[in-house]
Parts: sequence; C-alpha cells; structure tokens
Amino acid sequence: MHDFHRMLGWPGSENPAIALLEKIAVCGSINQAAKAVGMSYKSAWEQLDALNNLAPRSLVERQAGGSGGGGTILTDEGRMLLQRVRMLRRELQAFMTFFGDQPEEAFNTLKTLRRMEMKVSARNVWAGRVAGVEKGAVNSIIAVALKGGDTLAAVITNNSVERLGLEPGVEVLAMVKAPAVMVGRDVKKNQLSARNILTGTISHIDAGAVNDVVTIDLPGGSTVTAVITRESGRALGLEPGVEASAIIKASSVILAVN
Repeated sequence: MHDFHRMLGWPGSENPAIALLEKIAVCGSINQAAKAVGMSYKSAWEQLDALNNLAPRSLVERQAGGSGGGGTILTDEGRMLLQRVRMLRRELQAFMTFFGDQPEEAFNTLKTLRRMEMKVSARNVWAGRVAGVEKGAVNSIIAVALKGGDTLAAVITNNSVERLGLEPGVEVLAMVKAPAVMVGRDVKKNQLSARNILTGTISHIDAGAVNDVVTIDLPGGSTVTAVITRESGRALGLEPGVEASAIIKASSVILAVN
C-alpha cells in the first residue's frame, strides 16, 4: 500500500513541494521550512521557483525586512492551493478504498500512467496561453502570455503549429534550457536581435566552480533561470537585488501542449 501511495506522486503522497508550502504557511520562513522538511535552502528555492512558474498566480511572496526581520508568506493563491490539496487527499483516500480489493490492478494502471508523464531536462518551464500566431512561409512566431503580463515569443515550424493545434487561447508549456538564457544589464531592446528580453530583479545566485546559476524574478510573478560563467557574472556585477534582463532567442523556446 505504501508503494501504491508513493506511485501517485501528487497530493496524496509526501510531495516535497507541497510539504514545503505547508511549512512556510506555519513558520513564514523558507529557511525554517526547508530544515523542517529535510531540504537544503537552495533546493527549497528551486522547488518554489518551479511551482510559481507553473501556477496561474504566484504561490509565495517575500516580505521586506524590518522589525520582524522579513520572511516569506503564502499568497491567497498559495493558501487556496493547500486547501485544494487537502480536499484531493480526502478524495485519494476514497480512491484507495475503492480499489482496495484489487490493489495489484490499480497499482499497474497507475504505473502505466506515470510512464506516460512528460519529463524534461529544461530548467525553465512556464505555463501560459497562446496570445497570437504570426504565420510565415515556413515558420510561425507564437506569442505566449505568461501570468502577470509577462510574454514570451517562440519560433516553430508551421507543421508544428498545426500538429499541436496552436491558436489564441490554447494552454501551452513554454520551456527553455538554462544555458540558452543570456543575462545582461541596462539592456536596450532595439539593439538586440533576440525577441525575448525579460527584465526583473535577481533573487539569488548559486555559485559554482566554473558556472553560476542566476535566478531572476519577473514582474508578473514568474522566474527565469540562467547558467552563465562566473567570470561573466563578476564582469556584469550580478548579485541579489540587482536589476537584470534574461535574453532568450525565440528559436530556443520549446512549446508543448497537454
């Protein structure tokens, strides 16, 4: 039964991202929440960034320091998500009871469904909707509206547009590998050929021996992650709190539909 429970990999199981949100709701601190669920501070932020990018609206928000020292709290959307998770857990228990007399068959069915789930290596995955389709002779430019007003452009073949059924209003996942994201400061859009210039504030930098992982918070509530050399980061003066732009070629954006 325990393996059956774990195979679900969603609200009924011990999902680390959900557990992290639950702890943040209690203590108002990512650092304390990460320790409570046995997760590193870095991993906790990665979990939250991924959740925020896939959710319709931001799930957590930072509070500025002061007499309380600052911290992180759940937004209304985050609190609603936890309420829905609790409801789904109750429904899951009913589901498990229903299949209690055929556990092996239920387990095999869920295992098959899990194999069909999409797994990608791209660090940046955003949920959005097609805002427009500009068709050319061979390729099309797809405008994707992310939450909070941020937008992203992708160039894909006309054949892919038809195969995916892309048209205004269709929900899509937009994916970009972190090494394909360039970072700049004081970027002037009219001086670059890249279609996507997403400007925000650096939230954190994970330093490595050769490369740094830079995460930028966008105004709309999404985040974008880039992998750049440490030398480039130093030359640009990148550090948390600094305004920076993520530069992404439209040809580097991959689109997927459910």
